[in-house]
Amino acid sequence: MNPRFLDKYKSEVVPHLKEQFKYSNVMEVPRITKVVVNIGVSEAKTDSKFMDAAIAELRAIAGQQPLMKRAKKSIAGFKLRQGMPVGCKVTLRGGRMWEFLDRLMSLALPTIKDFQGVSRKGFDGRGNYNLGLREQLIFPEIDYDDVIRTRGMNVAIVTTAKTDEEAFALLKELGMPFSNR
Repeated sequence: MNPRFLDKYKSEVVPHLKEQFKYSNVMEVPRITKVVVNIGVSEAKTDSKFMDAAIAELRAIAGQQPLMKRAKKSIAGFKLRQGMPVGCKVTLRGGRMWEFLDRLMSLALPTIKDFQGVSRKGFDGRGNYNLGLREQLIFPEIDYDDVIRTRGMNVAIVTTAKTDEEAFALLKELGMPFSNR
């Protein structure tokens, strides 16, 4: 079973980008290699139920088991010791990645109140895009009654694009709702 976004990428996006950027070979066309979803859980240092809840929510959103991230070094100002749990992340590739992008662009982002589009400033100069979400409740997999605390998350879309212009064109063609600002 091919995800809907993968079919769209192959049939519509690749020919359009090949024509727009004058690529001589289909393999030159930028593609998305992975999507990394990250949640920081600062409360986990005092109570492990916050980390368990964040992992369960991220598992429901991504469809795969998240990895718990631990502090690499101690920081006294944050009352943080090396090895303490600080967040969780999941790296999506292949079919799950395309399904997640489809749900993100088609279902989750349009449900944000007063949504004006995502920022164009999230590119890193190497063709990758970072998107910050304020709460996990925008995803339909999350039940409002089961949420202990609303948390933000970071979605990093890693592409093979060499420039931000190519990455912007790729995401725009896939249907990422960028703002006009």
